Amino acid sequence: MTAPDTSTIHTNAPPASRTPRRAVGIAVASLLGATLFWAGNYVVGAGAVESIDPLSLVLLRWALALVPLLVIAQVVERPQWRQVAAAWPWLIALSAFGLLGYNLLLYAALEHTDAFSASLINAFNPALITLAATIFLRERLTPTAIGGVLIALVGVLVVLSGGDPAALLGTGFGPGELLMIGAIAAWTGYTVTGRLAPKVPPITGTAVQAAVTVAVLTPISLATGGPALPATAEAITSLAFIALFPSVLSYLLWNRALTVIPAGSAGVFLNLITVFTAAITILTGHPYSAAQVIGGLVVIAGVVLTNTRRRKEGPASSGALSAS
Repeated sequence: MTAPDTSTIHTNAPPASRTPRRAVGIAVASLLGATLFWAGNYVVGAGAVESIDPLSLVLLRWALALVPLLVIAQVVERPQWRQVAAAWPWLIALSAFGLLGYNLLLYAALEHTDAFSASLINAFNPALITLAATIFLRERLTPTAIGGVLIALVGVLVVLSGGDPAALLGTGFGPGELLMIGAIAAWTGYTVTGRLAPKVPPITGTAVQAAVTVAVLTPISLATGGPALPATAEAITSLAFIALFPSVLSYLLWNRALTVIPAGSAGVFLNLITVFTAAITILTGHPYSAAQVIGGLVVIAGVVLTNTRRRKEGPASSGALSAS
């Protein structure tokens, strides 16, 4: 996580004052469900990589999710497939950065670090995207945003160092942390590319990117002995959860909510991915440290501060995509 980008797909959310309370309540519940499932990808993914290698996990995840995504895209969005096909260079690039690159690095990171730490590093992603948008898209970086980025960076350093940032000078980053940094860099590339790409209906775009990911990884997997199929009931359950909930249902819930709630407001819910991951970690009895909790709170505070002005002004465009 997945975190989803809220600036790549246009939606038609009505003004909040004209939206019935019941519709808003259902939309909020949808956002909570989507972020909960994306958080589950970290926790369940950490268990899945114990028996399924990252390449096989990414391949099997999107192979299983591909047909449901295509069916939902056709029924819900009724895309103009010729127009979608015309955007093929962008969709390949998005797949390389997002569904393939981000997820491959994420699952590789989860072989070396715990889900909570990975989600805390991922929480810095919105701040990194803000910096990238300033460099590549020439978006204006306000003093408030600069302060938010710096605060979020301090929080990440607290998490990475176990509460002693100065220790990083001597020990450096571990392999899991480096891979997770690579994952958020890939997602930043996905977001910047998505803002430049032609607009494609979100579920349709995800389905096509899933198809590209499967097409690219299948020959690589076969050349290296074929995908590692889940051999235990627990591994099968984990794969089924990842293929269904964060890969299909989260997209459906998120994009349904965006027909009611503006993307700028919905984006605030993305911080709940880290909160939910922390809650699942605690409830399932996994160990955690004070540095993780404190660092995570600092990261989220910095990210909220980074996006405060943007939310007040309203997003340039609306929508969501995720490779979480």
